[in-house]
Amino acid sequence: MARDYYEVLGVDRGIDAAGLKSAYRKLAMEHHPDRNGGSDDSMARFKEISEAYTVLSDDQKRAAYDRFGHAGVNGGGGGGQQGFHDVNDIFSQVFGDAFGDVFGGRRPSNGPRRGSDLRYDLEITLEQAYQGADVEIAVPTTAACETCEGSGARPGTKPRTCSTCGGAGRVRQANGFFQVERTCPGCGGSGQNVDPCTTCQGHGQVRKTRKLALKVPAGVDDGSRIRLSGEGDAGTRGGPRGDLYVFLSVTPHDLFERDNLDLLVTVPVPMTVAALGGEIEAPCLMSEACDGQCKAPVTVPAGAQTGKTIRIRGKGMPHLNGRQRGDLVVELFVETPTDLTPRQKELMQELAASFGDSQNPRNSSFAGKAKRFWADILGAEDARTSRENVQ
Repeated sequence: MARDYYEVLGVDRGIDAAGLKSAYRKLAMEHHPDRNGGSDDSMARFKEISEAYTVLSDDQKRAAYDRFGHAGVNGGGGGGQQGFHDVNDIFSQVFGDAFGDVFGGRRPSNGPRRGSDLRYDLEITLEQAYQGADVEIAVPTTAACETCEGSGARPGTKPRTCSTCGGAGRVRQANGFFQVERTCPGCGGSGQNVDPCTTCQGHGQVRKTRKLALKVPAGVDDGSRIRLSGEGDAGTRGGPRGDLYVFLSVTPHDLFERDNLDLLVTVPVPMTVAALGGEIEAPCLMSEACDGQCKAPVTVPAGAQTGKTIRIRGKGMPHLNGRQRGDLVVELFVETPTDLTPRQKELMQELAASFGDSQNPRNSSFAGKAKRFWADILGAEDARTSRENVQ
């Protein structure tokens, strides 16, 4: 099982970019295989350190890791497939080109490269989270330039192998005891020279907004993530596209609050229904079981008080990966009538006069507690006065 990336680098979760880089530099220099006789242990440790830094130094990957752990950045496993040259790329980027040849070199920069992963934030309604939805999103990405077909060269011309580096994208220079490897100044590391395409200025890529169809499954919640493979930025020199990660947020609802799979709703109840008992209707989200009626009957027991909850099974949110459903939890709010007519006031006064303690148990209990409270206060006051008189 892969270790926590923060633990690997020995840093706190709130560390900033500078502190993270400093921690990586220290550990990478200490455990680099070339400084430890090429041992398997140092190789494994160096890869682990570099893998952790790769994720935590990228704001998007770090956000996904903080929320979902290893599953958010590599599908739940460790980075065991990362090659030694890959981690040396990271090492060279942090320490500079001067270490490129000393510690194993780097990959040529003119080969196919995978495009960047992208993040897209999508806000959906509670109804969409409940039923699932098909939505269209517009995502700004890079795409291969159609004018030059991604080559970066002006139509009618072809890229030429760079004469400075021979197509390697890197040049070496003697520096005392070391051979220093640097990015080729003649081609900028691409290994080729071109007459630049006027559409993409020689980059081979252009920015464009792509419209994509997205299926939101029923049961998603705030922070749910949907991965669209191959829908990120375009790769370079024939490399594959990156992936698109859609992060969902659910807008607050006017009626319902979500508690895991349960839906909570507060429903007003007339005072007469609360006293006598009866049936009211509670709103619920539309489902096939509703038969077109977005409401559910609720039986109110006689003497119901404000705050009483009644649970209706199976009317809550669906489970994202199963058939289970939550419940609809109805909280009662007993309403007191207002703007009474003179006759209604008279009737209410007659009704109030007819009530005994057994019909107002909470009031009777409260009155008893209040009486004892005041008696304690008066007793304490009398005792204080008596002490003062004695003195």
